[in-house]
Amino acid sequence: MRYMRYIPAVPSATDDWSTRHSVLAMARRAAALVNVLADESPDPGAVAEVLRAHGETEPLDLTPDDVAQMRASAALLREVFAAGHVDGAATALNRLLHQHTGPLRLTAHGGDAPWHPHLDRDDDAPWGEWLLASSCLALTVLVWDHQRPPGRVCASPSCQNVFIAQGSGPERRYCSRRCATRERVAAHRRSHSVAHPGDTTG
Repeated sequence: MRYMRYIPAVPSATDDWSTRHSVLAMARRAAALVNVLADESPDPGAVAEVLRAHGETEPLDLTPDDVAQMRASAALLREVFAAGHVDGAATALNRLLHQHTGPLRLTAHGGDAPWHPHLDRDDDAPWGEWLLASSCLALTVLVWDHQRPPGRVCASPSCQNVFIAQGSGPERRYCSRRCATRERVAAHRRSHSVAHPGDTTG
């Protein structure tokens, strides 16, 4: 079972609970966990580090069974990111909400946190259930709010990372600048080879 670990109900100016635990922040945490859990045998330490980076506090002593359950949840969540259209994302989320989450409830974790919604069955739900329920909640709100898929899989053929596509600026196709740059360079080289067949200079 998960150990209850939440920051104080009265946040400081530099550690604002509502910012660290906003819907967008929780969706980005979901994407980061889906990525780190994509490995065949995810390192519990690496998974714990992602949790720390996204606001979870100690203790974070994940067992191999915890990670295995989280990996199964991450595989289900990837279907939402892989949906190419808002209808597909909504269909995937509806299936997960129906099959894997409890009823919507509010909790303050015994006064240790502000009131906020949960979809797992109780405050001590296992890590896998927590990941799936909290991620479904955040991704559902993003679909509702923006009426488009909440995220996508990186368009680079050599990368399978998922990312949250919603935000300011043009719609993203790549998970990072590194992937975008790599694909631009590859496209340039392909066009150059077509335009100058047999040219081995440069």
